[in-house]
Amino acid sequence: MPPNRIVGRPQITTDAYRPYLQAIEDAFGTEVDYAQMHKIYGAPTPDESRYSPATCIGCEMKTVMGDPDPKHVSTSFVERQNLSMRMGIRRFTRLTNAFSKKVENHTASVVIWFMYYNFCRVHQTIRVTPAMEAGISDHVWSLEEMCGLLPKAESATKRAEKNLLLKALAGE
Repeated sequence: MPPNRIVGRPQITTDAYRPYLQAIEDAFGTEVDYAQMHKIYGAPTPDESRYSPATCIGCEMKTVMGDPDPKHVSTSFVERQNLSMRMGIRRFTRLTNAFSKKVENHTASVVIWFMYYNFCRVHQTIRVTPAMEAGISDHVWSLEEMCGLLPKAESATKRAEKNLLLKALAGE
């Protein structure tokens, strides 16, 4: 059964990565129109550099579940989202020094970027933010407003007092 936030029957397209099959079934059961787009790549030519992608020479569509509309079976939207993410969050770009040493820092970076992308950035094609287009916000958020959602930092003194109180209550 689709999550409560989804109205109607969703159509999902993924590439042929096998773990997506179970992930889609776990998330939606059979209440989804699901297709896979399998891209066929040609052999790399000897003159291509090490990091050049292979040339896509064809695609095969496979209906996995439900009745997906062939006109809307495409991975272009998610590929564009991934490109925007790689360009906006340099941590996702190979061969850079902008990597995260801790998964918590990486997660925070992604969360901040998506919040900015969806609530603060006006997109050229829709002339509003995605949050406004989806009807979950009525205005363009400022960075100050976005940062206002962060929990207030606790001072070292306050943390020490809290720890002493917890120890006293525990009878230590």
